[in-house]
Amino acid sequence: MPTALVTGPATGIGRAFADKLALEGYDLVLVSRDEAKLKEVAADITRLHGVECEVLAADLTDADDLARVEERFRTGPIEVLVNNAGFGQKKPFWANPVDVEEKQLDLLVRVVLRLTHSAVLPMIERGSGAVINVSSVAGFLQRNVYSAHKAWVTNFSAGLALELHAKGVAVMALCPGFVHTEFHERMGMDKSLIPSFMWLDATDLVDAAWRDLMRGKAISIPSRRYKLIVAGTRFIPRALIARVSTVGLDGRRRA
Repeated sequence: MPTALVTGPATGIGRAFADKLALEGYDLVLVSRDEAKLKEVAADITRLHGVECEVLAADLTDADDLARVEERFRTGPIEVLVNNAGFGQKKPFWANPVDVEEKQLDLLVRVVLRLTHSAVLPMIERGSGAVINVSSVAGFLQRNVYSAHKAWVTNFSAGLALELHAKGVAVMALCPGFVHTEFHERMGMDKSLIPSFMWLDATDLVDAAWRDLMRGKAISIPSRRYKLIVAGTRFIPRALIARVSTVGLDGRRRA
């Protein structure tokens, strides 16, 4: 059976991708820091879908751990990589220690670059494979440092998709908006401040993303409402975009 590697698969979008890939017939390599939680998720996926799950516990911001994950691409074929691991900050940029900001930069940018590089080299040799980099609609807005990181992920993925299409390798940036996951609670965001129509279901999101990947899209933006928001950023005055970009930020609890 083909194999897919998913980072951050324990909950939310990552877990939805793990379930989707299992349903599509992929064995899985599950990567995250919490080995006990990974084993629980692996057992659950195997029970539900009958696929094999390899657990690879690693802190991707640790150089040695990241090197172990990179080595996994050389020890056995990985047909699909989903770069999903990430986190947000509870405080604004200036209130965080710079090493905390660098850790987020490492996870959202440097890790995506390195794992994508490790994945596509053998994919090019085989003439097939796919990389899905989970980005965000925030990358189209002037929201915060997180937006800057996600803007890089989207542009990196779209550019690489153009270069690798002729080699049989697909690369896609998935740009969701607000999704019902634990991510926003961990950020300390008051979810009640976000209008209900802006929330997406993780399973529906991943199903739509998979369809977009099969259609050869380089950027996947889920739902008509978020497509309209992204399209609007090209025409709406920057001052109004700046106001929209702050939705939810005032609801972050200050530590």
